[in-house]
Amino acid sequence: MRIGQGIDVHAFLEPGSANHIMLGGVEISHDRGVLAHSDGDVLIHALMDALLGALGLPDIGHQFPDSDPKFSGANSMSLLASVVALMDQAALRIENLDATVLLEAPKLVPYREAMIQSIAQALGCEQERVGLKATTTEKLGFIGRGEGISAQVVVLLTSDPK
Repeated sequence: MRIGQGIDVHAFLEPGSANHIMLGGVEISHDRGVLAHSDGDVLIHALMDALLGALGLPDIGHQFPDSDPKFSGANSMSLLASVVALMDQAALRIENLDATVLLEAPKLVPYREAMIQSIAQALGCEQERVGLKATTTEKLGFIGRGEGISAQVVVLLTSDPK
């Protein structure tokens, strides 16, 4: 068994800067984009770091440096596919994933099932193995002031019996 954890944070841009954010590979309606080199999907970024940690590999900043123009505006789900390939090469699979998104707005309840489905499909696992929660910080700190968004993910990988 291998355990990994990942955390990611992105600042929100000014109101009216966008019509959506990406979370878990799903487009979520919101009037503020995020400051990011890629599509800024904090949930997928935290997931990739958790997977890389469980694999004993360097973080996403090393794998997909923001100094490399080829990753500018990158689709995080495509980057995740590269990390999943590393997991497959190591003959490991998702046993369990537990994720928490921290933000004041937008509310994620209408998008939760789509995010779970998107993540499970990308990882090649059953939806029951993907836990996803959202919480606020009760108006405290940069998240509470609506200045940004964060995600935390813990994964448990086990040997793939293939």
